[in-house]
Amino acid sequence: MTELSRLLEIAEGAVAVAAGLVESREPGALHFKGDRDMASDTDIAVEQAVREHLAKVTPQIAFLGEEEGAHPGEGELSWVLDPIDGTVNYVHGVPLWGISLGLVDGNRQVAGVLDFPMLGTRYLAAEGCGVTRNGEPIQVSKCTELSEALVMAGDFAVGTDAAEKNRPRFALIDLLVPRVQRVRMLGSAALHLALVADGSLDAAIMFSNKPWDTSAGAIIAREAGAVVVDLDGTPHDVASAATIALAPGVSDELLPLIQQAVAQ
Repeated sequence: MTELSRLLEIAEGAVAVAAGLVESREPGALHFKGDRDMASDTDIAVEQAVREHLAKVTPQIAFLGEEEGAHPGEGELSWVLDPIDGTVNYVHGVPLWGISLGLVDGNRQVAGVLDFPMLGTRYLAAEGCGVTRNGEPIQVSKCTELSEALVMAGDFAVGTDAAEKNRPRFALIDLLVPRVQRVRMLGSAALHLALVADGSLDAAIMFSNKPWDTSAGAIIAREAGAVVVDLDGTPHDVASAATIALAPGVSDELLPLIQQAVAQ
């Protein structure tokens, strides 16, 4: 077993701890972090449990969580956790949310686990080792016609400068609607990337790149054969401005439209 494979097993064990905790409790109190941005008691409890679990089995690896920030390690490796990606869905009883745990080497995503307890799906990937959903290999869509593409758009921004941040998002919708089969928005970056990986979606376009939202999903989509890039078409990493995952057959048409939306 390679070191990366061993760490992926550890990641899956940590996510199992998280899933068990989420399924055993209600969301609890809400803690508001900004304009319509919140964490539940369960978000916080899951992050604490996963961080403590990983600190015992991989004390040398740093940890970054959405709710409590960074805890240093000894090298370039870092676990990156979103305890509940899609908290708004979660607290409203919408089943489209998941647990996202990625492993990052410097700025490069090298392994990830996504678990969606209410959907009964778990995705695993490590660099060079492929990707599975519930133990079975998956791959991206073979769609080659933009008119047949199902495209996922990221959430609209809220809070400070939301109007300016949403300008390219509205422009993108205007460009996509007459060209693609449908545009969807599910409220979970992790789920968007997972569905590109398994071929359910043909593209996921997010004008942001929070590492806890995207680190696991980016390596999962990439290992499944997706084109995963930043706005300028360069390979996506932790430092990228945006997160764009495309089926190869539609990437050459979609990426210029995305760039056009940003330029408008």
